[in-house]
Amino acid sequence: MTRPPPDSGLDYRASGVDLDRAERDKEGLRELLASTRDARTLSALGQFGGMYAVPDDVPDPVLVSSADGVGTKLMVAFQSGIHDTVGQCLVNHCVNDILVQGATPLFFLDYLATGVVAEGVVNDVVRGVALACRENGCALVGGETAQMPDFYAEGEYDLAGFIVGIVSRGGIVDGSRVQAGDRILALPSSGLHTNGYTLARKILFERAGLGAGDPMPGGQGETVADALLRIHRSYLPQLRPHLAAGSIRAMAHVTGGGIPGNLPRSLPEGLGAEIRSGSWTVPPLFRTLADLGGVDEDEMFRVFNMGVGMLVVVAPDEADHVLEDLRNGGEAAWEIGNVVPDEGVRRV
Repeated sequence: MTRPPPDSGLDYRASGVDLDRAERDKEGLRELLASTRDARTLSALGQFGGMYAVPDDVPDPVLVSSADGVGTKLMVAFQSGIHDTVGQCLVNHCVNDILVQGATPLFFLDYLATGVVAEGVVNDVVRGVALACRENGCALVGGETAQMPDFYAEGEYDLAGFIVGIVSRGGIVDGSRVQAGDRILALPSSGLHTNGYTLARKILFERAGLGAGDPMPGGQGETVADALLRIHRSYLPQLRPHLAAGSIRAMAHVTGGGIPGNLPRSLPEGLGAEIRSGSWTVPPLFRTLADLGGVDEDEMFRVFNMGVGMLVVVAPDEADHVLEDLRNGGEAAWEIGNVVPDEGVRRV
C-alpha cells in the first residue's frame, strides 16, 4: 500500500473542528458561569459534572426537572445575526415549565452543538443563558459545547437546556384542587415565545417574501427579526408570592398547542374550560400572521399562544385578590374564563 506524503497528513482542525478555538470559547464562558454561582454551587467550569447542594430549608423536598429547546426560532437568529436572546428564551421556557408544578429553579445546564460559526457566537448564546439564570435565581452549573461541522450547516447550531427545581411536597401544584366554577386568569406573552416558528417563518419569509431586517407589517417600527426574537418571558417573579400563599390551584404554560393544547394538561379528568375570546385583544403580530398566511382562527389558536403566555386557575373567592395583586405589581393580567364540568376547551 502506498503511504501518503508527509505533508498531506490530516488533523482535527483540517477536518472542521478547531480545538484551540474551543478552548478560547471555554475561557470566555468561565466568567459567565461564575456570575450565576450561589452558596450551593459546588462545582466549577471544566469538571465532568455539575454539583449542587440540595437546599435544607425546604420541608419534604421534591425535585422537578425538565428539558427543552428553542426550536426553529434559532433560524431567525441565523438570518439576523442576533444570538444573545435565544439563550434567555431557553432558560425562561424551562423555568415556566417547572413553575406550573409549583417549583422554583435550582440549577440549569445547556447543550450547544454548532457547525462552523463566527467567533463570538458561542459566547453570545451562553451569555443569554447566564443572564436569564441570574434573573431567575438559577445557577448555571455546566453544559456541553460540541463542534459538529458535518452535522450542522455553516453558521448554524442547536440549543437545548435542562433545568432542576424544587418544591415542598405539600406545595406541589397538580390541579387536584381544581373545581368547576374556578376562575382562570391570564398573563400576557411577549410574542411568539418559542412556538409556531415553522409556520411563522413560512408566512413571513416565503409567502410574504420578507427578510429578517425588513419592517414588520403591522408593527410599530420594529423589524421582522425584532418581532420574532422577542424574549420568551419568565413568570416566576409574578407568581412566586401566590404559590407561597397557596392561592394557585393549577397553571398552564401556553406553548406548542396553544391554549386548547395546554390548559387541559393542568385540569383533572372530567373538567374543562370556557375561554372568553373577547376578554383580551390579540396582539397585532398574530393578526398579521393570520392575514398574510390566510390562517383560520382555530388553527391560529392551535399553533400560537395568541398573546397568552400563562394561565392560572384560582378559587372564585381568591381571583379578585390575585388579579389585583398582579396588576399592582405591573402585570397586565386579566380574567379569561372559568373551569366547567365538561372536558376540553371551548372559546365563547
